[in-house]
Amino acid sequence: MSEGALRLDKFLWFARIAKTRTAAQAIVENGRVRLDGRVVERTSTPVKVGSVLTFAHHDRVRVLRVEALPLQRGPAPEAATCITDLAAQSAVDARSAPK
Repeated sequence: MSEGALRLDKFLWFARIAKTRTAAQAIVENGRVRLDGRVVERTSTPVKVGSVLTFAHHDRVRVLRVEALPLQRGPAPEAATCITDLAAQSAVDARSAPK
């Protein structure tokens, strides 16, 4: 894993959020991605460890924190260690909150 920065489209592909790099580029170019709260329009926008990505993907909103930058597209279990799904965490927190 690297500690610098990585192009947004490559990150989405390497982390297995998009099946192809072309699909990753389409997600960004359609104006559906926010990086740390601001809309991103360029696929070359750098992503760093700690960045938060918010975007619509497959009929749901994904909120992901970048935990590590992969050097290449690897197996799914390895890719899963690169992100934390914050939307899933908030759903679990909401279900376990006292009523």
